[in-house]
Amino acid sequence: MAKNYQRLRLILGDQLNASHSWFKDKDPGTLYVMAELRQETDYVVHHVQKICAFFAAMQQFAQALQSAGFNVLHLDLDDTQVFADLPHLLAILIDTHQIQHFEYQLPDEYRLRQQLAEFSAGLAISSASVGSEHFYLSDAELPKHFTAGKQHRMEAFYRKMRKRFAILMDDDGNPEGGKWNYDANNRNKLKAADLAAVPKPLVFANDVTEVLARLERHQIKTMGRADTSLLWPVNRQQAKELLDYFCRYGLPLFGTFQDAMTSQLNQRADNRQWSLYHSRLSFALNSKIISPQLVVDTVLAHYRMQQVQLLSSEPRIDISQVEGFIRQILGWREFIRGVYWVNMPEYASLNALSAMRALPSWFWTGKTKMKCMRLAIEQSLDYAYAHHIQRLMITGNFCLLAGIDPSEVDAWYLGVYIDALEWVEMPNTRGMSQFADGGIVGSKAYAASGNYVNKMSDYCGSCHYKVTKITGSDACPLNSLYWRFMSVNKEALGNNPRNAMVYANWSKKTPEQQQAVLTHAESCLTQIEQL
Repeated sequence: MAKNYQRLRLILGDQLNASHSWFKDKDPGTLYVMAELRQETDYVVHHVQKICAFFAAMQQFAQALQSAGFNVLHLDLDDTQVFADLPHLLAILIDTHQIQHFEYQLPDEYRLRQQLAEFSAGLAISSASVGSEHFYLSDAELPKHFTAGKQHRMEAFYRKMRKRFAILMDDDGNPEGGKWNYDANNRNKLKAADLAAVPKPLVFANDVTEVLARLERHQIKTMGRADTSLLWPVNRQQAKELLDYFCRYGLPLFGTFQDAMTSQLNQRADNRQWSLYHSRLSFALNSKIISPQLVVDTVLAHYRMQQVQLLSSEPRIDISQVEGFIRQILGWREFIRGVYWVNMPEYASLNALSAMRALPSWFWTGKTKMKCMRLAIEQSLDYAYAHHIQRLMITGNFCLLAGIDPSEVDAWYLGVYIDALEWVEMPNTRGMSQFADGGIVGSKAYAASGNYVNKMSDYCGSCHYKVTKITGSDACPLNSLYWRFMSVNKEALGNNPRNAMVYANWSKKTPEQQQAVLTHAESCLTQIEQL
């Protein structure tokens, strides 16, 4: 006979926050529920490592709560296969355990928040929702900083956050070091002499044999590659270990090379090209295993200790490295969350540039002759990870130039990356990368020719295509596609002063030259599956 409880508290797979106030006291009348569900594996095709990581982290969190004395019901796919969806499962559990009160933390994805709100409204028992207690800004504060449909700029928001939380500020209220932003120092290319210093990535060996077996048993459709040993952190101890490792070995040159890309490290046994100086903490952050406050505070503490020579034996860290990293957490991460919530659900259908082309099939295989695209996609399929420049300026740039339907781009990014949840993926993809929101997130469309790839990587020298050529069978497709994109979207982009030089250069070409470029671009699009 099932045991009765007074209260049921739901914990979603991205709510693994051990510091939440729910866990300050143990109430024998409360049952905590965590569940693997088909509705979560099937709403988009996910990378197999992504599902493994979330399911493994959920199991670890459930075990930790049980060990701490909480009543936890952790259900896997075998247990939940008879339930149509989350509301169906909850309704049965509430009836089975004679629950009198239902509580949940506000989901960070719109679809789940709506689903749980509708479910709670129809209950005959009392219910309540609480915040996730994870972000710097609470849900209630977001409308104070963001307005639906309005263009917002991250830099202004970031400065407000720095002031409010007194991060990298001096005693007079000025930015430490005299500057708010050191982005100009963070655009270096990795040269041959730099490669030997790139740290070996810290990886873990989490056994996901049983998870993989469940995915196969239930015929869950996935993408990407995985083995039985998962390299990602799935508990707080591992996440903190990765954070400390980053502070010691990645942070000293994180800012300097945060935009860099290389193919020269893939021949080594440790295959460092996929991680470089990046923290790879995004899964641990987005599943709430660790908090942004902990990450920022730890980075600052490491920086301060080194300033007073307590860690003098380690590589030196200058402020541009620290500021560049904190800007991503305190600035960008909080910023796009605000954009997402004040603009949903309308944001999910924005398509300002009327992009309609289908995503090429090689996005699922990496089988393309464009080396930059091949490496970025293969890495994504191998590791469920790519850093921000690979996402924005390689795969994202191609989709922008080729006019790929932003909904298809959204689905691929949401599925392929281990850290992808809609609140963080969509404003980055539909907004920053694809300019489908018309400029709510970014002040310009982040379009680039092959010259950018050549500037920030060593890819172009050994590519099938020639980065210096605009037309011809061996010309880099990005070059003609770039000019076509700017030409086709002149009405939407031409008034932006940041594009003035681009259009001035285009106008210097003769009509015959312009037509040759546009004709070649159309040929590339016609043969997009063969690029």
